[in-house]
Amino acid sequence: MVADLGINNMLLDLECRMLELGGPEGFHKVFKGRSGKPEKFNRISREKDSGTENEFQVSGSSNRQGTSGSSYSCSLDALLRRLRAMDTKKDDKFADVLDAVGEFGTFQWRLIVLTFIPNIMSSFFMFADHFVFSEEKPYCNTSWILALDPNLSEAEQMNLTLPRAHNGSFLTCLMYLPMSWDLESIIQFGLNITDPCEDGWIYPESKRRSLISEFDLVCGKEQDKETVQTMFMTGQLIGSLIFGLLSDKLGRYPTILLSLLGLMFFGFGTAFVNTFHQYLFFRFGVSQAVMGYAIVSLTLVTEWLVGEHRAHAVILEHCFFSVGIMFLTGLAYNLPHWRMLFLVGAVPVFPLISYIWILPESPRWLMMKGKVKEAKEVLCYAAEVNKKTIPLNLLEELQLPGKKVTKASVLDFYSNRYLCKVTFVMGCVWLTISYSYFTLSLKLRDFGVSIHFRQAIPGILEVPARLCSIILLEQIGRKWSLAVILIQTAFMCFLTLFLPQGLKSAIILVLVLGQFSLATSVSVVFLYTAELFPTIVRSTGLGLVSLASSGGAILSLTIIGQLPALLPIFLCFISSIAALGFSALLPETQNQLLSDSMEQFSRASLQKDSLQHSDSSFKKRRTDEDTPDDMSEEVAKNTIRNAQILRMDSNSDSNASLKKSREEKTDSQVS
Repeated sequence: MVADLGINNMLLDLECRMLELGGPEGFHKVFKGRSGKPEKFNRISREKDSGTENEFQVSGSSNRQGTSGSSYSCSLDALLRRLRAMDTKKDDKFADVLDAVGEFGTFQWRLIVLTFIPNIMSSFFMFADHFVFSEEKPYCNTSWILALDPNLSEAEQMNLTLPRAHNGSFLTCLMYLPMSWDLESIIQFGLNITDPCEDGWIYPESKRRSLISEFDLVCGKEQDKETVQTMFMTGQLIGSLIFGLLSDKLGRYPTILLSLLGLMFFGFGTAFVNTFHQYLFFRFGVSQAVMGYAIVSLTLVTEWLVGEHRAHAVILEHCFFSVGIMFLTGLAYNLPHWRMLFLVGAVPVFPLISYIWILPESPRWLMMKGKVKEAKEVLCYAAEVNKKTIPLNLLEELQLPGKKVTKASVLDFYSNRYLCKVTFVMGCVWLTISYSYFTLSLKLRDFGVSIHFRQAIPGILEVPARLCSIILLEQIGRKWSLAVILIQTAFMCFLTLFLPQGLKSAIILVLVLGQFSLATSVSVVFLYTAELFPTIVRSTGLGLVSLASSGGAILSLTIIGQLPALLPIFLCFISSIAALGFSALLPETQNQLLSDSMEQFSRASLQKDSLQHSDSSFKKRRTDEDTPDDMSEEVAKNTIRNAQILRMDSNSDSNASLKKSREEKTDSQVS
């Protein structure tokens, strides 16, 4: 208790004085005594050890006059972050339990591997439409003439029954009307009355059986590929909301199983459809399962892992999404029938039935729902797999964060100001990334790039792109990583606008590099979003921002063919700049503890707002005054050292008291 009060008092004193005095500059004038020693913290040090020389010595300011006050502001900012992290962690018993379980052991490795296989299948089902709508050249089926001579070749049959265009090629949607003549009369006089195809179509030049030739989607029955993709994106839009709500209501484990069941039924069942409308229905269903699994699996990994292990896991998970694209491309290139593509590609889904027995539930979600006993059992099992032991006192301290079970609903995204702001900003970012990615991909198609190149090359490039994002995330954090990627995307779009249309190869290279950047941004924004939302509404929040992602894809598919060639690219550039500006409103989440309840989320948001307010006040005062600060970094270090000493001593006192009380309780039971 003494340590907790010490940390809280220091936090309150630092932040309040900064707000009152206009930032670190004004605070330092009070913080420093006439002798150059911080009087308040000297008192704490003297209370701890009256015989010890004061540690908070500040070197003379005569050799610091040339030093910029910004370095001292950074020192104080670091001090506040450290104290704030200490204050947060002492309340988060769950973080201590995860440390005891093992930050990254066998259990965590197994959890990550379990998420890899469904990601491969998700990308397979997501992009399969690109390969089943291959271009076909249809001709009317005129097999009626074979009744006159069954030995006619296909070329002779077409020459006698199909009209020709001015260039000598056969017309695709017209045929000569059958006549009750013999073959000699037809050859001698010829047929000259044309009529639309009556008995279907043939595809003599086709080497593969596609969806177009299967259901004769030609000659007025064409189904625009963009329409089919729009249906798929609509399914993702609905699925993101449904599965997000189900995950926060029922749990991560049952929702993942439900999404895998959807992949099995709708993915494998697509191979057996009899009509094109049935195909659309099954694609609509599988799109919901794909988005549901993406959201809930990310939530589960986020809540089990800590620190940079969380970032590594999310990036690797998305790398296997790219592996799925390459797997799809290879199968589509070698299999001649679209039904075979779905049959062979969906077979790996069935072993996922074993997830019923091996997939764990999120202990954070269990705690928020008041299922403390189940949470402890899952944590003990994880520790057993990692060959660790959780101290009994830690498990006893693991209780509900409040007096009762935490409740939340989708209405909190409207009523909670901070939650509403995060959702709006991340929604704008997701919409921008999705719109830009699909626009660049469709532009590659307009330049005549083959479907296998458009899928295989970006799929190969996305793996190193996502791995590079690990370096960014570790070095500059989530917020600045997102900013760098958005700047790079805006630059690529800007460059595309001014490249001459004759430089086809250069434009294709820039478009591929733009997709390279956007693939990285997808991984970063997934991780960033999951860390921003509290556990109680994490999946719902991911589902809501995924609505914007699906909306961006639908917007791209809708306007790409209705606007001038460069305008969609210009919108990519403008939206990237707008998303960059909005992302500046978000806090950094690197090395920060996850918020579980709405109360923790609101408290953390208030602390971040107070720090931003103090920083802005400090910058404003710096423009009016030129007097540099001479606050020493040693002050910050020693202040934190004092707080840690207080906490260590109080922990030892509290442990001794706890031991004594247990001994007294045992003696009373014996007597």
